[in-house]
Amino acid sequence: MATTPTDPMDDLDEDAAARGAVYATLAKAFEYPEESFHSAAADGTLEADLRACLDRTGLDVPVPSLPTDDDYETLAARYNDIFELGYSEYTDRTDGSLEAEGPPVPLYESKYRPDHSWNDVNLDLSRAYSHYGLEIDQDERDNHDALTYELEFAGYLARREAAVGEDAAIARLDFHDRHLGHAAAGVADRLADEPGTDIYGGFGELLEAFVRADRNDLAERLEDQR
Repeated sequence: MATTPTDPMDDLDEDAAARGAVYATLAKAFEYPEESFHSAAADGTLEADLRACLDRTGLDVPVPSLPTDDDYETLAARYNDIFELGYSEYTDRTDGSLEAEGPPVPLYESKYRPDHSWNDVNLDLSRAYSHYGLEIDQDERDNHDALTYELEFAGYLARREAAVGEDAAIARLDFHDRHLGHAAAGVADRLADEPGTDIYGGFGELLEAFVRADRNDLAERLEDQR
């Protein structure tokens, strides 16, 4: 997601800034893995950095063990198997009937919102991003309801809260309730039921726990200020 160059970052609130860093890390975790991500996961740097960020927040969110013994190619193949590749088989070769399913764990909010149309979900997200001058990166264009975009947006709102104040916190709470909370819970539930997830199982646990804790803390804090 492309951001405007005027994202204010002076006089940061350390708690909110740290939450923004956790969201940025989670967004990277659910992208196709780069070699730098694999290296940080394999040598423990990724887990240590997450623990350090969470220690700077006021949230009680345990970091699950996030090791991987996969080499880079194996981790990338695992990502594809879980998040990208669907399953298909011919049910009747005489007439060419083909049964197809999506990936075991879709990374799109609309897949977990049967009560909402794809168009409604994505249009609402497009308006939310545009309100802050944000737009989808045209070089890597994806649907607005991609989990990585939603995590990046939550991180942007946390950093904006750190620099600007309460308005961004109110917006983040609304974003949790309208969008990210549904996506995070759906992805985490699917990952919990999927075998062979390796590091992604731990990230599913962390995703759900962190999003829920951030949302509940915001709700309590903002209610106390009214």
